[in-house]
Amino acid sequence: LHHLALDPTIDTLSLFITFMSAHINPRSVDNYLSDICSVLEEFYPHVRENRQSHLISCTLCGAKHRYGIPIRHKLPLTWADLQTTFASLPQSPSHDDLLFIAQLFDGFYGLLCLGELVWPDNSSLQSFTKVTLRTSVALGDSHHSFVLRRHKTDFQFEGSTIVVQQAESADPHGTFLTYLASRDKLFPLNSCLWLRSDGTIPTRAWFIARLRALFPDTISGHSLRAGGATSLVASGVSADRIQ
Repeated sequence: LHHLALDPTIDTLSLFITFMSAHINPRSVDNYLSDICSVLEEFYPHVRENRQSHLISCTLCGAKHRYGIPIRHKLPLTWADLQTTFASLPQSPSHDDLLFIAQLFDGFYGLLCLGELVWPDNSSLQSFTKVTLRTSVALGDSHHSFVLRRHKTDFQFEGSTIVVQQAESADPHGTFLTYLASRDKLFPLNSCLWLRSDGTIPTRAWFIARLRALFPDTISGHSLRAGGATSLVASGVSADRIQ
């Protein structure tokens, strides 16, 4: 297209960054460049050294400054948001109301990603090997726990036990027990922990639709974990314990 030499010299890589950044997000160009270097290294051993040159670093920095799109972070949930959500429940909540409030509270206090509570919308990504089981639930006087069978950081495939303690306000333990009683009454023989009133596993779209009915789009599924972590920091918990 531009009649440049095939040899990935510093100048060629710099021109590639400049050209691509005018069409796609420069952060993506940075990732593409690393992948390209991995492929070309077998044929051009010096490409990795060229990739790390000062000119390439400056070109990437300039491209991100010139063409970059600001990252829009979602806001974390707060205790006040949880209390508002709980107060919005009708006097006789439906099973799906109980399911949503239990997942919202457990996601917040258990520092869970939304993907660890619901199924993906894409059916090809849905797997029963990642579904939390009812038999993994353990109940205490002031806490409950369940096992995440598989998740993206579980390299040993051992699962992770999530323990959620009772709280004075916006109590996750009480909401979980209420949901569990409704779930066990409706589906005593179903193995899945999280179930909607029609017997299906809740999806991300279902949860987000319920969330959108209460909060603006500045609140998302990631706000659960971010809000829980933020509240722990505000309470004086050290960062190493939160991790």
